[in-house]
Amino acid sequence: MTELVIKGRVVTASGLIENGWVAVADGMIAAVGTGKAPAAPETQDFGAAWLLPGAVDGQTHAGSQIGFPGMAPTTKAAVIGGVTTIVDMPYDHPIPVTTASVLQEKVRAIHQHAVCDVALYGTVPPTPDLSDIRGLVDLGVCAFKISSFEAHPDRFPRIDNAATLTLLHALEGTSLPLGLHNEDQEIVAHATKTLKEAGKTSAEYHSQSRPPVAELAATGTFLELAASTGAHAHIVHISVPEGFEMVRAYRDRGLQATAEMCVHYLLFDADIDMPRLKGLLKVNPPVRPRQMEALWCVLEEGLCSFVSSDHSAWPLERKTNDSIFDVAAGMPGLEVMLPAFFTAAAKRKSDVEAALLTASYLADRPARFFGLSKKGRIAPGFDADIAVLAPENYVYDANANPDGPGWSAYQGMIFSVRPSATFVRGRKVFGGAAVTETPGYGRYIPRRG
Repeated sequence: MTELVIKGRVVTASGLIENGWVAVADGMIAAVGTGKAPAAPETQDFGAAWLLPGAVDGQTHAGSQIGFPGMAPTTKAAVIGGVTTIVDMPYDHPIPVTTASVLQEKVRAIHQHAVCDVALYGTVPPTPDLSDIRGLVDLGVCAFKISSFEAHPDRFPRIDNAATLTLLHALEGTSLPLGLHNEDQEIVAHATKTLKEAGKTSAEYHSQSRPPVAELAATGTFLELAASTGAHAHIVHISVPEGFEMVRAYRDRGLQATAEMCVHYLLFDADIDMPRLKGLLKVNPPVRPRQMEALWCVLEEGLCSFVSSDHSAWPLERKTNDSIFDVAAGMPGLEVMLPAFFTAAAKRKSDVEAALLTASYLADRPARFFGLSKKGRIAPGFDADIAVLAPENYVYDANANPDGPGWSAYQGMIFSVRPSATFVRGRKVFGGAAVTETPGYGRYIPRRG
């Protein structure tokens, strides 16, 4: 029996349904159509608003600062932005997700703190343990992630080539991607040292301290290691088009090779925005100068797998040091990823094309990539995860979220659509002004193929 009908401009994988409706039963989508809707105890009519599949953010860092309780503010930010599932990275504070027991603890935290659904990455220490890898796979991690650059010796260590090869072999036959944070340790260390010695420590030197060659060298080494195995190699963020071309070349050789795009690379230019935003825009790999157009072309050619936020909501004091080398890398993006991407796409295409592109790159593609078989589409049999975007200009204000960090590189930007409601498994968790669901509604979603 239909319990809820949601009306609006329905964005499906096959096209737009004007004057459409979505029928919900038991948290699932029972039917989608236009014209007369099924009878239901409750109908919510959003008029000309877009009804998109809830976004699946394939790269978030909920626990990197306050540990697993970080699930609460992170998932609240998600639903405010129309994100209904986050895929959380394993580099939590103080212990990364390297064993089944740590994963189980994180799952308990999801069921205690989250208001949207959560899938999880696993990782390995510098000396991988095959039994721990198997334990994480058995408990449904959707991917593994490692780094070629050490951000912290324990929480975010560098995994050398021998250990990487061990992990790649262990993942053969599992279908799980192995994601890489792709920066070369020695190149970054040398470039940073040279700039510091020259007194070049202001924000505009961040890109030079982690030059594209560091990114490309790490990417190429990783792909060549993967080419000697049958594993799936994935680059979690590429900031220059040459990196995506490199991934395509390996894919053409028959390797399972993929790469994702972070939304900030499509919205910011280091030459224009770094002097203005300074440490607020520091991410690794850096936002580059004069790359936005080329990266949009990469996306439109289908060379990236999906778009993510790489959300990391550091407190403001960690982002405002005079030296860019003493500023934490990462920035919040969950609240803005969906409206920011839609707005930027609509400047290049029609509104309908922008809606379809958004639904593909921010929902359907990441859901399929991570094996989340009930997520990412408005179609019968899928979870009733729906983001409602009102077609109206609004000025983004990071301070509107009382649980957020109170700052954003996107502060003051004007978006052409506004998240006005978010449904997770048929329940409205955000009503346009505030989160309406209590912590603990979110569920851990294991990989299912």
